[in-house]
Amino acid sequence: MDIAEIICGIDEAGRGPLAGPVCAAAVILDPTRPIEGLNDSKQLSEKRRDVLAPLIRERAIAWAVGWASVEEIDAINIRQANFRAMCRAFEGLATRPTHALVDGKDPPPLGCEVTCIIGGDAVEPAISAASILAKTARDALMMELCAQYPGYGFSQHKGYGSAAHMEALRRLGPSPVHRRTFAPVRALLEQP
Repeated sequence: MDIAEIICGIDEAGRGPLAGPVCAAAVILDPTRPIEGLNDSKQLSEKRRDVLAPLIRERAIAWAVGWASVEEIDAINIRQANFRAMCRAFEGLATRPTHALVDGKDPPPLGCEVTCIIGGDAVEPAISAASILAKTARDALMMELCAQYPGYGFSQHKGYGSAAHMEALRRLGPSPVHRRTFAPVRALLEQP
């Protein structure tokens, strides 16, 4: 009996910021329910991502989001924490994929065949969908963290090292959600 391949797309959001967790999403699209306008989440406006995310959740065969905390990032490094978030998203899928398409060049240790595609979030719809879900989930969390830790502007820069974030970091010092192993934060902590 020939078993059809079940493909999921996987992507992450929040690998580079100085604060907040890293988030990954895994999505198995339904070919009978196409979604117009999928693209790399960074190429889409926030408004467009917010329209597409519920459509993806509604029309996908399966989807899941996985996280790795700031503590995990500092303990095992961002690459390993990113793999952990991807594995958690993959494991969270209600349908088990036979093949994962992952954005980038670094294959996470998943329980199926993995194909890495550099720039895959712009060319492979399942990865685009994962990119959108990861980005919208992480952005929503950063908005919550902005309310919890006022003054850092997390709702604007989402934890990335913008000029405003660096100024707030120098003024206020690192919050509990800052990544202590990232150079700009570490440098502040090492100051006498």
